[in-house]
Amino acid sequence: MMKRWQWGFLAGAILSVTGCGGQSGKTDIDQYMREMRARPSGKIEPLPEFKPYEAFAYQAAGMRSPFEPPVILRAGNQQINSNVKPDLAREKGFLEQFDIESISLVGSISNEGGLWGLVRSSEGVHRVKEGDYLGRNHGRIDYIDEQELRIIEIIPAGNDLWIERPRTLILGGQ
Repeated sequence: MMKRWQWGFLAGAILSVTGCGGQSGKTDIDQYMREMRARPSGKIEPLPEFKPYEAFAYQAAGMRSPFEPPVILRAGNQQINSNVKPDLAREKGFLEQFDIESISLVGSISNEGGLWGLVRSSEGVHRVKEGDYLGRNHGRIDYIDEQELRIIEIIPAGNDLWIERPRTLILGGQ
């Protein structure tokens, strides 16, 4: 025979199952879904056509930096040598990516191979010798001693015209 608490549990289970079987709780949801389906559907616009990316080719690398003063040419005092041109086919050295103003002479060393200059850039200290290039204006090292480093830069002076400009890096200064 069943105990009283078992009869109560059975009655509660039967009532709860019969309560879930009715449709009275879903009528408002069914009506809302019918209204939504009856509405006209909208159109989705197609994606816009994108133009392919065109890479920008920087062509002012050989020109004078806008942060350097312009070179003043005087026809009477200075002869313009039209044979001066940078070797644009030459592979650029590591120190040619830096402005000459950001490079300083910090010392020199010598060995059997000759005298070497030590220059500092933002990337550290580098060893250079005569004939090496540094700076963005095709600067070639012309002379090295314990106190200075002389550079000959080739800078643009007009349409397809180039001139040589001497620069000097002094130990402990620019």
